[in-house]
Amino acid sequence: MADAHGTSPVDPSRPAYVYMQVADHIAARVAAGELRLGARLPGERDLTVAYGVAVGTVRRAVQELRDRGLLITLPAKGTFVTEQQSKGRA
Repeated sequence: MADAHGTSPVDPSRPAYVYMQVADHIAARVAAGELRLGARLPGERDLTVAYGVAVGTVRRAVQELRDRGLLITLPAKGTFVTEQQSKGRA
């Protein structure tokens, strides 16, 4: 999500996939306690606006976080934080 200056934490000039930057930022928010266990993530459209990326990028970031075991998506309900991230991952 945008920082205090209204800019996205995603930097397309960085040598990292944009979807991984989004995933890592959401994971950092979970690790910091900003998103707690059971918290519902904003919808895809809201995340695309907040990060300034395409919907496919958001979907791939969410899939990455599901693969990490950090999120779960329930059809017709939303995407939720399932557990706190282990200390070894950022």
